Amino acid sequence: MPDQATGTSPVLYRDVNADDTAALAALGRESFCDAFAHLYSAENLNLFLDRVYTSEAIAAEIANPQRLYRIAEMDGALVGYCKLALATGFEHDLGTRRVLDLSQLYMRGDMTGKGLGDTLTRWAIAEARARGYDDILLSVYSENYGAQRFYARHGFTKYADTFFMVGNHRDEEFLYRLALT
Repeated sequence: MPDQATGTSPVLYRDVNADDTAALAALGRESFCDAFAHLYSAENLNLFLDRVYTSEAIAAEIANPQRLYRIAEMDGALVGYCKLALATGFEHDLGTRRVLDLSQLYMRGDMTGKGLGDTLTRWAIAEARARGYDDILLSVYSENYGAQRFYARHGFTKYADTFFMVGNHRDEEFLYRLALT
């Protein structure tokens, strides 16, 4: 039912399930393309999308016990999500600290700036704390200044330089860290 003050439906947050596979693949693909498609050749973009955002790839991620998802939905449609990796895939050494990766924080384009990212980031931080992690790491595109400001507002700071491959294209990225302990 729409909120009478704003005329909008409430956003519901929940854990992922296998029935979300197709919608999650579509939203991941759409969100990535909306933000970054202009940076890549069609060949590199399609190589990446066909590896990461197929229903088969998403189903494997959902089934992986080392992944956690939190979904935001409105009127039964997926409008955003956050994915955590319980074991870091980054090469940077934090010694004996337990590190979790905030792997993806994606919104449908028209939902950006409406608080979903804040809510999902708070969930990620609370989840990391509840599981006894010392740090959260994430990578952010070096020219995505809005995302860098967003993560800084949540206490993340630049920790190192890294990169991200989209097909055969190398993106320069920053590794951001939030120390929980």
